[in-house]
Amino acid sequence: DGMNVLFVVVDDLRPVLGCYGDKLVKSPNIDQLASQSIVFSNAYAQQAVCAPSRVSFLTGRRPDTTRLYDFYSYWRVHAGNYSTMPQYFKENGYVTLSVGKVFHPGVSSNYSDDYPYSWSVPPFHPSTEKYENDKTCRGKDGKLYANLVCPVDVTEMPSGTLPDIQSTEEAIRLLNVMKTNKQKFFLAVGYHKPHIPLRYPQEFLKLYPLENVTLAPDPWVPEKLPSVAYNPWTDIRQRDDVEALNVSFPYGPLPDDFQRQIRQSYYAAVSYLDMQVGLLLNALDDVGLSNSTIVVFTADHGWSLGEHGEWAKYSNFDVATRVPLMFYVPGMTTSSVSQGERVFPYLDPFSHILGLVPQVRSKKVVELVSLFSTLAELAGLPVPPVCPETSFHVALCTEGASIVRYFNASEKKVEEEKDACDDTYGCFNEEPVAFSQYPRPADTPQWNSDKPKLKDIRIMGYSMRTVDYRYTVWVQFNPNNFSANFEDVHAGELYMVQTDPNQDNNIYNNTSHGCFFKKILG
Repeated sequence: DGMNVLFVVVDDLRPVLGCYGDKLVKSPNIDQLASQSIVFSNAYAQQAVCAPSRVSFLTGRRPDTTRLYDFYSYWRVHAGNYSTMPQYFKENGYVTLSVGKVFHPGVSSNYSDDYPYSWSVPPFHPSTEKYENDKTCRGKDGKLYANLVCPVDVTEMPSGTLPDIQSTEEAIRLLNVMKTNKQKFFLAVGYHKPHIPLRYPQEFLKLYPLENVTLAPDPWVPEKLPSVAYNPWTDIRQRDDVEALNVSFPYGPLPDDFQRQIRQSYYAAVSYLDMQVGLLLNALDDVGLSNSTIVVFTADHGWSLGEHGEWAKYSNFDVATRVPLMFYVPGMTTSSVSQGERVFPYLDPFSHILGLVPQVRSKKVVELVSLFSTLAELAGLPVPPVCPETSFHVALCTEGASIVRYFNASEKKVEEEKDACDDTYGCFNEEPVAFSQYPRPADTPQWNSDKPKLKDIRIMGYSMRTVDYRYTVWVQFNPNNFSANFEDVHAGELYMVQTDPNQDNNIYNNTSHGCFFKKILG
């Protein structure tokens, strides 16, 4: 019989994890999962904002096919009646369950998280989610605010809990039900943190004394960054604590001490998340299903922590598009696990259990749009066919090829002799490519640059990321017929990974890039 699937998706989590080499973070439980998994160090989202990214990887189609670049349309009505990954598992005999934020709630999932198509029972949402943006953060004056930086005393919170704690409890309850009923399941668990507001139990702050927290390595807006590429972080400006700082629009900057507080709270929220993941995986051990369950751990996109003078997601920079991605497959990523053997004992983030490294690490560039076909293959289901060029009328197909072929490929790369004069920038090599995109309403930062509604989109930034470079063109876009005009290029970006890993030095204007351009059109 096929394996169960536990699919963990986190909101706004960039790879600040021990298993990704971050030296400051305390993430022992996710690192323990990584130590039994294949970990992809170059995994990218297709658009760095919640609803478009989630609909893309849950349907296995790119944003140009789902036609969702904002939050305001349901793909089955607006684009095509595409099957989703959980729907496919459901149609193949699995009980499919959704806990927390899996689909983005609201119109983009038909106000029902795509139930009943995708799920066997109505999705669970934590009852305290509705307080997320309320004034629950105690200021220095003792009053309550709706802040960005929001460590809290959980006992003072409505119902004495937080949404992610409730989601973990519900997911554990469902694991026990599945065990009792002996049902094959696809359980998706969506965690909110570290999405803003950075609201988490205050004890996690003590893991990160402020003197240990640095600024971003490049906290300034790069000189050669086209203004269309910049995201003015409008959403964090609306939080009470940021608003009180009165920073200028669009470039800021935020005061250094407040930047460090944001970074400190982001890290604290990640450790709080790690604790939830640890409790969830420990429960998988408790019910004796660690030897028959595939575990996937990923995020919908990253989040800028001051790099390039930016905060939040909403851009094509790696800090916004790159995500953690790991797969635990018993008997494949680890030797087979005997019944009842503990694979995921809970690790307390406060006891500093450090030094667990990934079982296998792949540097291959991969995309979240590949999740659907990859999970189908790992579970032994027929892999959905590759979509034709135009697939609005095709219910079941995917635009992301399965990446299972990378699971056993050793990283010993034969250095091919490159024709140096022809290919200084590695443009011609056949390395895998990740495509991302981001819409903008104008060439310069506006109040709606981060989240333009479809009708206001005028420019689309198409990005191509390989192991060697990131190439982006910002082209004219017509929202009435969803067409991009690559003959009308407003701006471009080109960064070489080896010499400029943080993407601070845009060499687009002093490089001939015909070859890149052909490749992005191809």
